[in-house]
Amino acid sequence: MSSARDAFLQRVRQAVQAGNRAGQAPKLTPRGAIGYQGAGADPISRFRDEFTAAGGQAHLVPDWQSAVARVLELIQAKSAKRVLVGHGSVLDTLALPQRLTGLGIEVIETGAMAAHSASESFFAADLGITGVDQLIAETGTIVLSARPGEPRSLSLLPPVHIAVAETSQILPDLFDLFSANIWGEQPAPPSCLTLITGPSKTGDIELRLVTGVHGPGEVHVVLIGA
Repeated sequence: MSSARDAFLQRVRQAVQAGNRAGQAPKLTPRGAIGYQGAGADPISRFRDEFTAAGGQAHLVPDWQSAVARVLELIQAKSAKRVLVGHGSVLDTLALPQRLTGLGIEVIETGAMAAHSASESFFAADLGITGVDQLIAETGTIVLSARPGEPRSLSLLPPVHIAVAETSQILPDLFDLFSANIWGEQPAPPSCLTLITGPSKTGDIELRLVTGVHGPGEVHVVLIGA
């Protein structure tokens, strides 16, 4: 333990001697090829491949009917009894609450939740369904902004997260997310963005990678129009 402590302190001393002090920053090396990478010739395949490599599960479907069928298959495969459903142009078109209620599944729509019972509903849910704001092909990332009817907890607390998106929502690169022209009347992204690249992971405990500790252990994207 003492040798590890001494080694750590020595690294700190070396960093201080090199000028790594509060308020000072060393010059950055030239970026070279690091920076904007784009998505290549096929953004859909790039997103699918990167998302899968990160541990997510991508489901490419041709149309709305196929999307509904795939979402229902996923819910039934997980034997989910209580499902949280958000709101948005894509989700509202699928009419999932009515379909799930018809299957005997308890549906909680986040836009209609009472504030005093919201936390209990989030923790008790078997599965959460959201739309997306954007998808990043370069990294296989889901982008969600918090808003009324679509709180952050919807994608962070249930053990299974299903995101439904259209191919038109794919951006080539992470840098494109900060382009003003994709946020409509807003000059910049909203103040709260959640970037999800695969299921929750942590390596804090004995440096062993564990999935699903701080959030969903499964993340699915149903991509319409692929």
